[in-house]
Amino acid sequence: DGCSQLSAYERKRLKNITENAKFFAALKLHEVAARLHQIVTKRQSHVTKRAKPKKAEDETVRRRSMRLQRVEPSGIPMPEAPAQPGAEEYPQVPAGPLPMVPEDQTENSKPTEDLLTTWMRISEVKADVTEKRTCDMKRYQDSLNSMVLGEDNVKKVVKYRVCSMAIHPSESVIFVAAGDKSGQIGLWNVSCKSEEGAHVFVPHNYLVSCMHFSPFNPAHLLSLSYDTLRCGDVTRAVFDEICRSEENLSSFDFLEDSASTAIVGHWDGDVAVVDRRTPGTSSELSADIGFKRTRTVHVHPVNKQYFVAAGSVDVCIYDVRHLKPNGNKPVSSLKGHTKSVASAYFSPVTGNRVVTVCADDKLR
Repeated sequence: DGCSQLSAYERKRLKNITENAKFFAALKLHEVAARLHQIVTKRQSHVTKRAKPKKAEDETVRRRSMRLQRVEPSGIPMPEAPAQPGAEEYPQVPAGPLPMVPEDQTENSKPTEDLLTTWMRISEVKADVTEKRTCDMKRYQDSLNSMVLGEDNVKKVVKYRVCSMAIHPSESVIFVAAGDKSGQIGLWNVSCKSEEGAHVFVPHNYLVSCMHFSPFNPAHLLSLSYDTLRCGDVTRAVFDEICRSEENLSSFDFLEDSASTAIVGHWDGDVAVVDRRTPGTSSELSADIGFKRTRTVHVHPVNKQYFVAAGSVDVCIYDVRHLKPNGNKPVSSLKGHTKSVASAYFSPVTGNRVVTVCADDKLR
């Protein structure tokens, strides 16, 4: 009515609007909404109100470590570190040696002392290397099948995502180190069932990508982050700085049984040789091996002059004795990878095999 001047499209649209209005009116949605409002209001009336938080002046003052207060052990205030965009609650860890004191602890406590004493005690016991290791698949399968995961063996050791782990070689105590994405290292005595069995230390500013207990002296825990390689020495209760680099470090492995030297991989593809016996925190040699990215490095278990490096699609074996700054040629190249290679490792006893993990969903 009165729509004679409208076009056919406009008349159809107006008809649809009218029919839709009648349809929604038939649903009586306003009555449903009113009923829902009554239910919600009734439920809210039965909810117990939360207690008001205590005022700031009533709260107990939280103890903060000397590192968080930016005070040297001598009591002299340290210079303020420049603000880091996107940094969380932790200030920057300074260069140089750091005391082995847990986070939020100003002095040694009994639980921390017990943990470090356990680490020192189990490191004094030398493993029996004279026993000949044999490959008994049946015994290995039986051992795996007998394993049970219980609640006592699950613990939150660090605050953020675990990026690396190291297991102490002790045969009497299960002692584990875990590094997270913020630079924290958590030490956990799994055999200690009390709540004080784990403590957190902060020797790094960035993700802890690789850790190893020294095979020569398990009282030393070496940990690697983007900018530093540190050695936690429990006998001196200090995290020493072995190597500092402006290049992002990715992984490392020991070049000899004494763990005095190490091969270190860089995310930009280079590798470096680090000697712990020399003064300073620079590497002895930086070598371009032709990789765009080096994710892992691993030394041959028997012939320690050889190491395998894994990168983008590259897996190559090099002789560390022939490394030079440029123009390095591999001893052997393992071909066949079509996508990114996450890691490559020698077999642990003979080193006659190499296993690689690739993003093409294949183990080789």
